[in-house]
Amino acid sequence: MTPGSAGRAAGPTRLATYFHVHLVSDSTGETLNAMAKAVVARFDGVIPIEHIYALVRSGKQMERVLEEVAASPGVVLHTLVDRELREQLEEGCRKLDMPQIAALDPLVGALSRYLGAALSTRVGAQHALDTDYFNRIAALDYAMAHDDGQGTAVQLEGADVVLCGVSRTSKTPTCIYLAHRGIRAANVPLVPGQEDGERLVGLKNPLVVGLTVSPDRLVQIRKNRLDGLNANRASAYIDHDAVREETVKARRAFERRGWPVIDVTRRSVEETAAAIINLLNERRTRRLGAAW
Repeated sequence: MTPGSAGRAAGPTRLATYFHVHLVSDSTGETLNAMAKAVVARFDGVIPIEHIYALVRSGKQMERVLEEVAASPGVVLHTLVDRELREQLEEGCRKLDMPQIAALDPLVGALSRYLGAALSTRVGAQHALDTDYFNRIAALDYAMAHDDGQGTAVQLEGADVVLCGVSRTSKTPTCIYLAHRGIRAANVPLVPGQEDGERLVGLKNPLVVGLTVSPDRLVQIRKNRLDGLNANRASAYIDHDAVREETVKARRAFERRGWPVIDVTRRSVEETAAAIINLLNERRTRRLGAAW
């Protein structure tokens, strides 16, 4: 311990800062909500109190929004397309002396200048019932139908990616997240004495990805799982030595088969999915290169 470090460690803990943030959208509000969370995450000790107003498409609705903004002063973020509603919100915030930010304007403006294209005034354009939308629904149906080892090898050929790993390596939530990106994902668990993933070796279309995790973390996750189920703990499922052997065998099987491996120990589902998407893009690029 360095001189003076003890004094610093014993200093007062900084209290969290709470603030009201009003998210105003003429669509579902998903884009704005995601942007707000991403920005707030950059600040330590800051906790937003969110007020979400979705599908705001009339002057009367905007009046109610401004009333709530006045009752809970804070920051107003919006993604409004309609000019009159924008002006109504901007004028209301000016009267309340409250900051308002058009969250997408800088990016939209930059792209407009680069592309030399006119802006669409269609509300909720990103949520249109187009091909991409139905592809995402189909991908979600596929993930649910091919969860936890369901499906034959022939059926798994319809996947874009198949995740393989021991129990509790976030296979299912990762597949669901990928499905929301339009990616057909299946998963097959490795079960000692039952399933070793050998049936995936002959797959030609999907990318097979092995998911692994540290034994200590896996034991902790499994114990929490059993606690939630009020299940008996006396099991190899959470025995440290058995779990360590299980994870070592899984990693060796992945390496032997030449499958890419992602360690999910310190990754969120979103980060794991991003890594998988990168692997899919890399494979697509290699295939295009080979075709040329």
